[in-house]
Amino acid sequence: MPQAPAPVIAVVGAGFSGVMTALNILRRSAEARIVLFERHTPIGLGAAYASHNPGHRLNVRAGNMSAWPDDPNHFVEWLRRERLGLGPADFATRADYGRYLQSLVTDIAEGPAGAGRLVVTPDAVTGIEPDGEGWRLQCAMGRSVTARAVVLALGNPPPARPPGIDETFAASNAYVADPWRWDATELPSGPVLLIGTGLTMVDMALSLNDAQPGRPMLALSRRGLTPLEHDGAPPLILPAPPANDLSPLEVFGWLRTAAAEHGWRTAIDATRPAAQALWRSWSPPQRQAFLRHARPFWDIHRHRLAPLVARRIAAMRATGQLALAAGKIRSLRLEADGFALCRWRGRGRGENGGYVFRAATVINCTGPAGDVLTSTDPLIQNLVRRGLAHPDPLRLGFDVDHDGRLRDVSGRASPTLLSVGPATRGASWEITAVPDIRGQAAAVAETVLAALG
Repeated sequence: MPQAPAPVIAVVGAGFSGVMTALNILRRSAEARIVLFERHTPIGLGAAYASHNPGHRLNVRAGNMSAWPDDPNHFVEWLRRERLGLGPADFATRADYGRYLQSLVTDIAEGPAGAGRLVVTPDAVTGIEPDGEGWRLQCAMGRSVTARAVVLALGNPPPARPPGIDETFAASNAYVADPWRWDATELPSGPVLLIGTGLTMVDMALSLNDAQPGRPMLALSRRGLTPLEHDGAPPLILPAPPANDLSPLEVFGWLRTAAAEHGWRTAIDATRPAAQALWRSWSPPQRQAFLRHARPFWDIHRHRLAPLVARRIAAMRATGQLALAAGKIRSLRLEADGFALCRWRGRGRGENGGYVFRAATVINCTGPAGDVLTSTDPLIQNLVRRGLAHPDPLRLGFDVDHDGRLRDVSGRASPTLLSVGPATRGASWEITAVPDIRGQAAAVAETVLAALG
């Protein structure tokens, strides 16, 4: 009998999520072929690791940044071979981590185990439809590709437009809608308004200051909270995590007790292994309550700054170059000289607590949007229109089951249409950092191969 052709698996997106899913499949199967779609080159970088700014550092220590869950020292050993002078307690640059990921692709895809089984396609996928036992993918440049299974590794979508910004201002040259799709050296000189005060704001502030030292900046968010700093080496042994069946209120009670005994950083780190199980045990109202009341405080404690980055931000704040504020934009309009006039109200200040800020540029740093129903991505629009995908109950991303399989509009999970990475936040919540995604990528690879027999 003729041998059955090797199954083709399409992976859409070649940031960390997509690359590691593809490489895990190649490691686990001697036959499967991968078609990896990525419109931006080179692969393996995504928005996170495409930066060449040496000031942009990972916010996780090198010792916890291995791409392989079964080889925790892999990244540290790579740093040693590259003679970068960094150890497990240090914070590597984003650019170096991008080089690390690209080295994995070279080692596996071009090595004896994976040679000829990975095809990188520099194109965007704009539509997916069922095709017999598999799927047909339509590409932006007109070609179509058939695959037995598809894994969507779409990464973080651009942020949603904040309240107070109308269509006219959003279309102006003064507004940067996607903080990762601009060049700081091409911006006009003058003050900058950063909408958002999280990790994205930190990266933008550093880039802006590098391009024009001393440039005044105002970072504005609803609460004005900014990420806290890593401090010292982590403990060798963490306390036991909280039980998986605690309510959000009980978890924060546990955190307060653990923080009093061990320090808040250790308490947060001890919670991480249980974070996904806790999220899955909560009802939709409990999850919604967490997002509304506790998420900003969790984020600033959970997603910390490397000490070098924290010191630079602190210096900019000390001189008054970077101001952080809590408030809400009331209006943004373009003036005759091309500057943006922002009127905003301070948090808790009432109608009389109004302020004005003139900016040459306004950058949206509010973080990734999640609602697939409002996405402008042609592929996501196609999936929703066909009923192959829909949002999770809280509209954080796709509705998927615990194995990452997309649920269609009827609620049925497809065994061969899956998602990995930030688009699965609704099911896992903690799925934006390497330590979380590397395990998910390995699990999704197993799920895909099992589905194909």
